[in-house]
Amino acid sequence: MSRPFRALILLLLLASCGGGDNRAPRNLDNACAIVAERPHYLKAMQRAERRWGAPVPVMMAMIHQESKFIGDARTPRKYALGVIPMGRISSAYGYSQALDGTWDEYRKETRNRSARRDDIHDATDFMGWYMTKTVERNGISMGDARNQYLAYHEGHSGFARRSYNSKSWLVTVADRVASRAQTYQIQLISCGRR
Repeated sequence: MSRPFRALILLLLLASCGGGDNRAPRNLDNACAIVAERPHYLKAMQRAERRWGAPVPVMMAMIHQESKFIGDARTPRKYALGVIPMGRISSAYGYSQALDGTWDEYRKETRNRSARRDDIHDATDFMGWYMTKTVERNGISMGDARNQYLAYHEGHSGFARRSYNSKSWLVTVADRVASRAQTYQIQLISCGRR
């Protein structure tokens, strides 16, 4: 076998191993199934819980709502005249759907310059950091999944202005996040993960 051919095969093997698995877990309705399939998700959330105090079930419910646990999730594209691509609706990206500016603020404040939004460890650390800011700025308990989600979606200033009151769809979504957090909590207890 020639040297260039061996190098090509090695390159192809390395390329096939690269990158993370950004697909969603198979059963998003069961927290135990999620952590059984992706144990590193639970480790990442537990680490963020220890560091920031953000409860695992609340983070799980928010990630479910934001990205359905898809690591490279993006917002839909905008189109002019229905056919001409005009970019994305927002810069939200990754598990946490963090916006560029907020992500940059997180990286600067935590001195985690290499953090990536498509890395579950970084995404959950970001969520814990953001939820801590929500406690400080808006007085919302870490365990209050509904209001934590509203502040996450609307931003701290938007939440303070109660901008969500004009968005009945968002209030409904926040109620679903709270319900899912409770369900995930019960499930995690039942399988000995809490």
